[in-house]
Amino acid sequence: MSYLKRVPEMKEMTSGIIEKHHVTRNKDRLKYIELRVLELSQGAEYSESLTDLEVCLVVLTGKVSVYSEEQEFKKIGTREDVFEKIPTDSVYLSSGKTFKVIADTSAKLMFCYAPSTAVLPTQLIKANENRVEHRGLYQNKRLVHNILDDQSPISDKLIVVEVFTDGGNWSSYPPHKHDKNNLPEESFLEETYYHEMNPKQGFVFQRVYTDDRQIDETMTVENEQVVLVPKGYHPVSVPDGYDGYYLNIMAGPIKKWQFHNDKNHEWIINRT
Repeated sequence: MSYLKRVPEMKEMTSGIIEKHHVTRNKDRLKYIELRVLELSQGAEYSESLTDLEVCLVVLTGKVSVYSEEQEFKKIGTREDVFEKIPTDSVYLSSGKTFKVIADTSAKLMFCYAPSTAVLPTQLIKANENRVEHRGLYQNKRLVHNILDDQSPISDKLIVVEVFTDGGNWSSYPPHKHDKNNLPEESFLEETYYHEMNPKQGFVFQRVYTDDRQIDETMTVENEQVVLVPKGYHPVSVPDGYDGYYLNIMAGPIKKWQFHNDKNHEWIINRT
């Protein structure tokens, strides 16, 4: 298996809480991103104290209530399945904060982390505050929910985006990268992909490669698997008959998404 791909762990943390993924900087060779995916049974409680990380808690499915020292957000979350293709609610907390999550129904949560020492207000990012985009033409179409884009004042370093790609289409395409700290031409952002499929037995293909091919991995990615993109281009292909979903986390030294297309394939953008 590729060192860039992670399969669900299914680790029982406490009664009613299953940890499916926990990507950390120490064990996963990233500098700017950590993530955790939890499944909570109704009534389960999860608590965490942040140190040098900020977090965006995305309610993938179900409803939860989130409590911090300053705020409480009750019964947030909008969908039972990500493929309802509607935006969901999220909560942002900056470093140094302590919070608790209580599951009002069975729920699945994504915790998106980035290193930060900034102290910022805790905020609910409502579903109707997501900026929704339709991108691409021909077999390059996708639906995008911007939870935290690079212009958002809510977070310090975090960018968080949901993308839906219908069967037979490509996404993160034409291939692009953002692995050089060379603004205004290109920014350095690590990235992770958390994938889901509809129907669940489906799969997608994702390639991660660099110009010098020091990284060149093409992966078959199945439901609830994670792909790490420390650098390089990272296109996704969704087979006919299945729809793909992924949640992207991006973070780096500067919160700016300025990407560079693979010049061999950039012509695709200019088709009429």
